[in-house]
Amino acid sequence: MKRQKQKKVRSRPKSRASRRRKPKLAVPKTAREYFSLPAEFRDSYERTLHVISEMRAFGRSLRRTSQEIGINPRLVKQLARSALRKSANGRYVATRNDRLLRVLVILTVNGLDSIAVNDFRQASLIGNYWVAVQRYLLIGDPSRLEAFEGVKITDVNGQEYLLLTNLEELMRLGYAGAVSIESIYARSA
Repeated sequence: MKRQKQKKVRSRPKSRASRRRKPKLAVPKTAREYFSLPAEFRDSYERTLHVISEMRAFGRSLRRTSQEIGINPRLVKQLARSALRKSANGRYVATRNDRLLRVLVILTVNGLDSIAVNDFRQASLIGNYWVAVQRYLLIGDPSRLEAFEGVKITDVNGQEYLLLTNLEELMRLGYAGAVSIESIYARSA
């Protein structure tokens, strides 16, 4: 009896679908999710927001802005897909508005409070409010604060916050050292 040769079964290369994929980066939707992320990821996310802001303000390209800020453009596209659109010439441009989460700080009677907003317009409103507060505390000009009289900010949970415009309270918080322009973005829980 002759021995039959056993056929060697060659393994096929894995298809793209069956390859192990890196876990998809989850973009935070709430302040709790944001603060539960590793500090390194939060830094990347903040840089991504900065790239989108610079692109929107100055009309720069994604690649150039990402290089200046020090983040990979692919990561920006992955984290801020909803804030970018591809133009007819193939370049990415920032949309007029986005729904990316931003954890910012506002003034309350008790001092600083972190809130999470997911609307670019509300985040921009908070930024303009801080400029008006700084102008009042540094120069004594309350004229820009009048525009924020009675303005409310709504966070991602639907809770409303009234922007503090009482000049005496702002001065008290300023003297107490609670107000600084660096404190607009929340850094810790």
